[in-house]
Amino acid sequence: MTVSLDLVDVDSLLTEEEIAIRATTRRFADERLRPQLPEWFESASIPARDLAKELGALGLLGMHLTGYGCGGLGPVAYGLACLEIEAADSGMRSLVSVQGSLAMYAIWKYGSEEQKNEWLPRMAAGEAIGCFGLTEPDFGSNPGGMRTNARRDGDDWVLNGSKMWITNGSVADVAIVWARTDDGVRGFVVPTDTSGFSAPEITRKMSLRASVTSELILDDVRLPVNAMLPEARGLSGPLGCLNEARFGIIFGAMGAARDCLETALDYAAERQVFDKPLSAYQLTQAKFADMAVELNKGILLAVHLGRLKEKGSLRPEQVSVGKLNNVREAIAIARECRTILAANGISGEYPVMRHANNLESVLTYEGTSEVHQLVIGQALTGQAAFR
Repeated sequence: MTVSLDLVDVDSLLTEEEIAIRATTRRFADERLRPQLPEWFESASIPARDLAKELGALGLLGMHLTGYGCGGLGPVAYGLACLEIEAADSGMRSLVSVQGSLAMYAIWKYGSEEQKNEWLPRMAAGEAIGCFGLTEPDFGSNPGGMRTNARRDGDDWVLNGSKMWITNGSVADVAIVWARTDDGVRGFVVPTDTSGFSAPEITRKMSLRASVTSELILDDVRLPVNAMLPEARGLSGPLGCLNEARFGIIFGAMGAARDCLETALDYAAERQVFDKPLSAYQLTQAKFADMAVELNKGILLAVHLGRLKEKGSLRPEQVSVGKLNNVREAIAIARECRTILAANGISGEYPVMRHANNLESVLTYEGTSEVHQLVIGQALTGQAAFR
């Protein structure tokens, strides 16, 4: 793709360091991920441990966290890395964001020094993989209804319950599990080799096939008292982690959209229809113009929210604005690009349908569109309409 999609000069808003990180991540995506993704998607299998170590060596795991071997980079740099990884595949970005913004962030934000020193350096290097157990089979948008419980037994905690749709679960070395206790919802650091813990992989997925998705089963999982995250009390703990992950999605979804648009532009330039390129027709150009406008608006929104995050002033409803808008527009762009490729749009030779399938999951995970609409609605009206 030789034509720039940056119609509004977004690059002028970025620092040299941010542009360099974006370029490094794009190079990794182009050289390591793109050539393999059709096969990984087709086989629904990825070399997760190898990828984690390679991502760790690039400094992309927990890159926005400070200390403990983490990169200490800014939110916009992290977001741009998510954008480039998701331009390759949403499942790849899920691996990065679950590791860094859910599992690692939970330990970094709410953990003890002992927990941080034990896990974060290894996770930043990709030598240990983490997962995040909040969603349950019957409780997705309403995590407060969770049934997974933890009870004290002498100096130990005993956990029972199950979690569903957990990225990285079957390959994880450590799981952050949220459970109901007599003191409300609390988080626990659970080594996955603990007796009673299992993580069967979820198969036959039609979306995020280049990603490991699992169920977590906790059957009398016995943990020492210091396995609890000491600084997380109630649902504010897991919801704080989710906002970190949602921030990465705001950028990431625009990566998937950009890749679809670049693919469609290249295709339309070569495809001859009635003796001239498909890109020379007014209707095709109208589609391209509308998609490019939404892509640029989405990236501008992402960068703006990143600058707010840098200042420490980013509010949850602003994250919801970004997630709602950018994923909704990304999936619309993917679908429109599919029409430009016509029948070829459903072929694995092109990434468009793979992106569209993946975005169906991104649309509903980390908060469905409806949940984000209600968060924004509450901010506008002062009325909570969740019940």
